[in-house]
Amino acid sequence: MTVFETQVKLQKPEWIRVKAPISAAYHETAKLIKDHKLHTVCAEAACPNIGECWSKKHATMMILGDICTRACAFCNIKTGRPDLLDPHEPERVGHAVAKLGLSHVVITSVDRDDLDDGGANHFAEVINQIRLQAPLTTIEVLTPDFLRKEGALEIVVRAKPDVYNHNLETVPRLYGSVRPGARYFHSLRLLDKVKQLDPTIFTKSGIMVGLGETKPEVHQVMDDLRATNVDFMTIGQYLQPTPKHHPVMDFIKPDEFDSYASMARGKGFLMVAATPLTRSSYHAGADFEKLRNARAAQLKQ
Repeated sequence: MTVFETQVKLQKPEWIRVKAPISAAYHETAKLIKDHKLHTVCAEAACPNIGECWSKKHATMMILGDICTRACAFCNIKTGRPDLLDPHEPERVGHAVAKLGLSHVVITSVDRDDLDDGGANHFAEVINQIRLQAPLTTIEVLTPDFLRKEGALEIVVRAKPDVYNHNLETVPRLYGSVRPGARYFHSLRLLDKVKQLDPTIFTKSGIMVGLGETKPEVHQVMDDLRATNVDFMTIGQYLQPTPKHHPVMDFIKPDEFDSYASMARGKGFLMVAATPLTRSSYHAGADFEKLRNARAAQLKQ
């Protein structure tokens, strides 16, 4: 029994409940993912929005396998020794994106601390294949932190994704218990460097709430992200995947999310998504259009 399993489990409130996926489009998306031997963070991380997103034929592709080299206390993805890289995966991802007819796609991955480049070249290959097979699709990457992988970030940025996302996940005080393999200020520097390398790429980051953070700590994270010129911030409710994971310390009410969104907009983010069910790639396509329009309006001022 882990230390987390001794915690009292809070009852999930009505505003966080979702319907089970039953639509034909959902099953079509599931079949396409299976037929192409792909992984999605939707399924691997037990995302509560999978029914809605897959019913709209939106799926967040997870590359570099389905086994992570880290063991974050919030994440349901398997931890262990990963398999060898699949050289055909980028081509299959490109084909799946084209077959789904996506206008916008999110590509994420497990952490691959075992690889010299952390998987950066594989990210670049996936971007290139999507550009080749689905040239009208805009691309958002949600990458690991590439900790101690010199030059990895530059490889991904050179491939020119439209959006570069890297999540802080939580406030710095909780990193030791929630995200022990990562470093808060390293993640901030990564986001800052993306903008230095290519100011045209939108940057994005998100956190979960309900892990035991305080409001002032969340506000400080907003300030830290704005100091690195991050364009888009997401805030969503943490949900405990299994009893072995970090417990939910609090269910944040919808009006509190509204307050966070208002505060973030006041700090200068071009785009903010803050609701109980917000996740990094939830409504990513529609949000990208809003983000692009917000930048255009800003440039006209």
